[in-house]
Amino acid sequence: MKRLVALFEAIDTTTSTKNKVTHLAEYFRAAPPADAIWTLYYFLGRKQKRLVKRKMIQEAVQELSGLPDWLFEESYSAVGDLAETIALLTETIGPKALSDVPLHIWVQDRLPSLSKLPDEAQKDRLKQWWRELSTEEVFILTKLLTGGFRSGVSERLVIRGLVEAFQWDEAVLSEKLIGDWPITDEWFLTLGSAQREGLSLYPYPFFLASPTDDDPGLLGDISEFAVEWKWDGIRSQIVKREGQVAIWSRGEELISQSFPELIAMAGTLPDGTVLDGEILAYEGDTARAFANLQKRLQRKKVSDKMVKDNPVVFFGFDCLQWAGLDLRDQTLKQRRETLDKAVREFAHPTLRASHLIHCQTWADLFELRKESRSRQVEGLMLKRWNSVYQMGRKKGDWWKWKIDPMTLDAVMLYAQAGHGKRANLYTDYTFGLWKDQTLVPFAKAYSGLSNEEINKLDAWIRKHTLERFGPVRSVMPLKVFEIAFEGIALSPRHKAGIAVRFPRILRERLDKKPEDADSLASAMELLNAPTVQS
Repeated sequence: MKRLVALFEAIDTTTSTKNKVTHLAEYFRAAPPADAIWTLYYFLGRKQKRLVKRKMIQEAVQELSGLPDWLFEESYSAVGDLAETIALLTETIGPKALSDVPLHIWVQDRLPSLSKLPDEAQKDRLKQWWRELSTEEVFILTKLLTGGFRSGVSERLVIRGLVEAFQWDEAVLSEKLIGDWPITDEWFLTLGSAQREGLSLYPYPFFLASPTDDDPGLLGDISEFAVEWKWDGIRSQIVKREGQVAIWSRGEELISQSFPELIAMAGTLPDGTVLDGEILAYEGDTARAFANLQKRLQRKKVSDKMVKDNPVVFFGFDCLQWAGLDLRDQTLKQRRETLDKAVREFAHPTLRASHLIHCQTWADLFELRKESRSRQVEGLMLKRWNSVYQMGRKKGDWWKWKIDPMTLDAVMLYAQAGHGKRANLYTDYTFGLWKDQTLVPFAKAYSGLSNEEINKLDAWIRKHTLERFGPVRSVMPLKVFEIAFEGIALSPRHKAGIAVRFPRILRERLDKKPEDADSLASAMELLNAPTVQS
């Protein structure tokens, strides 16, 4: 456990990407494989279910520290993070008989056995562990117990750390870490091998486009690029190998069960086929709102009625493997020819090739881009015809040229403490719009402000609190912020009757009073906004 804590603290105290990679490499070189595989599991964002109830942890620490309920809640409210609160309170229990039990013993033996004990025995075991662990180890232990561990580094940095540690091939490593894999020391030692046993239905690592807001003319001549609409759907890969089919989202989630008609379509494709594209809610020749796709994803089993009421189409824009041949090192132009031929030959109604846009000049394309919102798309994709299919976000070949987001001016209503380094700051905010004379919550946002702005806002929140609800505070409705978002849809599940996608803070509107903020009626008008103004 001590090695993991040291790694976590080293990463948490540096902003340098290079240093983070170095810390990861040093850890993986030194750690026993049985520990390294679990660290890899957690650092890649994988999670186990909660092993013990929050109430049980709270009762145990209160019994140990002697804190009454009200004082614990006040402490939790001040700190803002349960694991940090527990860690700080266990500092008060006196001298500790520190031990160093390996990480794999904790997660394979100690933690699972805890969940099988009666309530009182669980609390006794927790108290015993707290007497053996440092404050930092108690923090990590609580995160593991509650399923709330976050490493603070991206998957790409973790892979770079492994590559630096062992000189493994990055492409092979990335492929092996997709989907589910055995959490064993033996499997960790095979990560550098080029063998792909058991990976037949896994996708290839996705190639991601980089955003551009600059004049696209700076990228080169327009004839060098394949231009497509940037659809508002689910980026996915359809994999057909060994007579079986799987559909994977960009987030490496298996979503096959949500789209039975696409599974049936892919079953007609030749073995050894991987198509990259977008799943769209689509009816006739019209794209429908993303909310229609969400209805599919929220069901464990999709009924025939759901399929009929929410039809989908797979718009392929790349062919990564065809009939067993890996095409990723071919140019996009060559891969696109293979895709177009496949779509023509198989002629399935749920399989289409993405529409290629032909414009003579960047100026013409700029004008066409203004139609994005009316076409239910997010902007344009620009891909070099001579590009190979790379891995991750590599600048230079694939670009996304998105339209400006929708915006509304909203009043801050609630603030919630953050996590990790920001657990003692209020960083997550809820904003409201006017409905008659009442402010109705419509969006939560936690990104868009600088550290300096967050610190100033945190001080303001503490001085203007109306009520407290655990880590949440309601505040005086005095501050107005411009909130940006990518899409808006009707939603009976939300109090405002609408849901917005990817909300974020653009700026504080110091020039506006609360009564100047937008209304729900203004939000409803955006539902039918015909075009985007650049």
